[in-house]
Amino acid sequence: MNTVLLPLLVAVPLFCAALLTMFTTGRLCRFLFLGTSTGALAAGFLLLWATRDGEVHVHQVGLWPAGVAIPFVIDTFSALMVTTTALLVLVCSAFAVATGEADRRYLPSLILVLSAGVYGALLTADLFNLFVFVEVMLLPSYGLMAIAGTLRGLRGGRVYVTANLLTSTIFLAGVALVYGTAGTVQLGELAGAARESPLVAVAMGLVLLAMMVKAAVIPVHGWLVRTYTAPSPAVTALFSGLHTKVAIYVIYRLYALVFDGDASLLWIGLVVFTATMAVGVMGAVGEGTTRSILVFHMVSQIGYILLGVALFTELGLMAGIFYLVHHMVVKASLFLSTGAVEHVHGTGELERLRGLAQREPLLALAFLGAALSLAGLPPFSGFVAKLALVAAAFDAGQWVVAAIAIAVSLITLMSMLKIWSSVFWGRPPEPERELRMADGPSKGGTTTITAPSAVTRIRTGLVLPAVALTAVTLCVGLGGQLLLDLSAQAAAHLLDTSAYVEAVTNR
Repeated sequence: MNTVLLPLLVAVPLFCAALLTMFTTGRLCRFLFLGTSTGALAAGFLLLWATRDGEVHVHQVGLWPAGVAIPFVIDTFSALMVTTTALLVLVCSAFAVATGEADRRYLPSLILVLSAGVYGALLTADLFNLFVFVEVMLLPSYGLMAIAGTLRGLRGGRVYVTANLLTSTIFLAGVALVYGTAGTVQLGELAGAARESPLVAVAMGLVLLAMMVKAAVIPVHGWLVRTYTAPSPAVTALFSGLHTKVAIYVIYRLYALVFDGDASLLWIGLVVFTATMAVGVMGAVGEGTTRSILVFHMVSQIGYILLGVALFTELGLMAGIFYLVHHMVVKASLFLSTGAVEHVHGTGELERLRGLAQREPLLALAFLGAALSLAGLPPFSGFVAKLALVAAAFDAGQWVVAAIAIAVSLITLMSMLKIWSSVFWGRPPEPERELRMADGPSKGGTTTITAPSAVTRIRTGLVLPAVALTAVTLCVGLGGQLLLDLSAQAAAHLLDTSAYVEAVTNR
């Protein structure tokens, strides 16, 4: 494989983002915007093909020797993440085009810079450059939070900036301490360092703490539920599949590589991540808008994903990675389907919406499929993901964790049915319009009565992105063996990091 493709995944979106700042609207702008992510998706499939047999490929940027150059590394795990990320960026960008939001001059550029930062974070094998790429992710995100121009967006952006600046400070301090105690920040040279040196373990623990805040793990999840309801639906869907998932990827990678899967610390993860599952889903029960319910479910599902690394068995890691890919797709689909409703009807409040299934059957099917997948029902990918994770918990002897995971799934289903019954089920409200009629000379004024008017419909362009992602979760559920095999290969690299270390250090 020509490894020069790896840095191009970062360079090309940045270059295209710069070009897009010179355009306002038009076909060329949209072609460049969507074409960049389409190319990244094609590159992701090529990388998956190149790593399907367990090969690890590395590119030393600038062709400098190992230890001096910035290493970009691709294995099955990172290839899965790159491919899924490119898919989400493409679909969410198409939704932004359909809503007209992409016509805002700087929004396409901000999204492409965000995607470049994500690709860099997934590919780099250097801890300091990981920090740099995470910051590249965050800088355009601040703009995307505020670009809606609403008071709610500005308030959410303020919380988002504050939380992430604090987390970035913790992250950078951890990186500095790692360098001070281990003398290097290259991941290949840090392999197993935390088990050999308590000082390195403490320093790396600070890095993992920062990643857990970014992943919105209990009890540091409050920033997520206060900010992800603020931006536009397209931006929320994009954030749901990228920001927290990069943090989860880093947790998996660092714990496997630097801590070498130290079993003595796994009980901490089991307690915290199980609590994250339960608290997140209970928070969703009391919410009254579609987006706030889905955001709380994000917190709950993050607990499920991280259980894989807390179990740290072959089956547990495979299930966690499968769950990670599944959740990125399903959660974005849910945000896009409810976002289409919010964009057209101007609200996501459950009490103000009902009966949309009769008028929008395709959108209703897209939401229902993704909701059932989130709850873990067949034949969708969520069933395979939760079945594998529960089986991994039983296999590891964690009966209580498995029981809580099953119980949380039932509550998740109830919350999804709450949205379905309030927004999509039932008879649609009687459409009304105002007519002003004369009351006659004795009254000398007018009165207002109501009469039926045309029904507002959701355009097909707004529905298709959610439909596409729901179709993906259905296909993955029906043909789950392919993703299971890739997830198993990725898990094998985490259990035995020798191939990754050898590729990075060029030994």
